[in-house]
Amino acid sequence: MEIAPDNLSEKAKFDLTLVEKAINGDQKAYAELMDRYRDAIYFMLLKMVNNKSDAEDLTLEAFGKAFKNIHQYTPNYAFSTWLFKIATNNCIDFIRKRKANTISIDQNVDDQEGSYMPPTAMLSSGSLDPEENLIKEQNIKLVQEVVSKLKPRYRKLIELRYFKEYSYEEIADELNLPLGTVKAQLFRARELLFNILNNLPPHH
Repeated sequence: MEIAPDNLSEKAKFDLTLVEKAINGDQKAYAELMDRYRDAIYFMLLKMVNNKSDAEDLTLEAFGKAFKNIHQYTPNYAFSTWLFKIATNNCIDFIRKRKANTISIDQNVDDQEGSYMPPTAMLSSGSLDPEENLIKEQNIKLVQEVVSKLKPRYRKLIELRYFKEYSYEEIADELNLPLGTVKAQLFRARELLFNILNNLPPHH
């Protein structure tokens, strides 16, 4: 990554050092980036979707996508600009899909991207699959570091799934949430964590 251009503010230059640390496998840098922008992203998305639960989900997705593609970020502009663009585009897609869903009578919209529901392969309720095992085994510390930056609802879901190994059904009962909601939200949380773990060097 090139040296920070002069046009970046001090804040953006600090973000750039965090991004570089994250790319070099510094787990805390991811948590710190989330900490710096989580609320701003959340309130922007809340204005767009006008629903707290959706805004929380979309915030998590925005970070998941950003961390997945963090190697593609170039410091020609601030990291925050890039992150907000990802969040906005993702939210516009969500709104578009939701409109399509309401218009569609049979609710069976062809969503190539697997939309916001996890692929069926992930819906087995019992044991953890390989990706989930990675999250569980690899750095409970990292997961806790990042999870501590999440809204309480997500923290609880992750704790029950990965630390206590509840099945989806047990989590739905425990939190009194619809099963579909539990699956969809854990899918987002898992993507976020997996995208971070994927960017870390194999072992420290």
